[in-house]
Amino acid sequence: MTGYKLGINGLGDVIGDIKGGTNILLIGPPMCGKNIILNNIMFQGLSDGEFAVFITTAESGENIINWFTENKKGVEDHMDQFGVIDCVSKTLGLNVGDTQTIKRVSSPVNLTGISVGITSFFEDFWMKKEIHKARMCIDSLSTMLMYSNIQTVFRFLHVHSRRIKTADAIGIYIVESGMHDEQTIVTVKQLFDGVLEIKNEEDNLFIRALGLSPKPTKWFGYEIDGAEVIVEV
Repeated sequence: MTGYKLGINGLGDVIGDIKGGTNILLIGPPMCGKNIILNNIMFQGLSDGEFAVFITTAESGENIINWFTENKKGVEDHMDQFGVIDCVSKTLGLNVGDTQTIKRVSSPVNLTGISVGITSFFEDFWMKKEIHKARMCIDSLSTMLMYSNIQTVFRFLHVHSRRIKTADAIGIYIVESGMHDEQTIVTVKQLFDGVLEIKNEEDNLFIRALGLSPKPTKWFGYEIDGAEVIVEV
């Protein structure tokens, strides 16, 4: 069975490798470094020779690529394994086209366009380049849920979570806690095999994993140091 390293030092050592076909919800409050955690998870995949598909609803494709090139040494050697689906630039009215690494869609509401982009990257990396380990992320589902109804987003997620399972890949999806009603979270959670849950108590950040190891982990304190995640284990 395919195994994937998490890419978060400390926490990854506790839960071990993640089995292929796993869809992970990364949920936490604003300003807790979820994006940095996600980026480190994705960088681990690139470092391990996997391909990575990054769907961004918050930053332009260029900003995503710049973060990796500015903060992760050696990532330039892996950019031919990296695909970004940019849901932002056209929404802002920027006159930019697709590149080899970036595909643009009109907005986070254009789930059909996002699906086409995902399929295109998977075909390119999996079939043409014959890279058969993959991780995909969406940053964030909360933006999609803001502009689309839950039924539409659920159908979209159902299709692509199944794609992750079929490909023996892993998927990571960010949700802002406190932004959605409880029924929405319960509905979305049905599609995930595991959760990375974050909380903030008295300005201290904590993370735990559920469903990624035989038992839920305890809450671990962590800090964000620039582009790095430091978990206290």
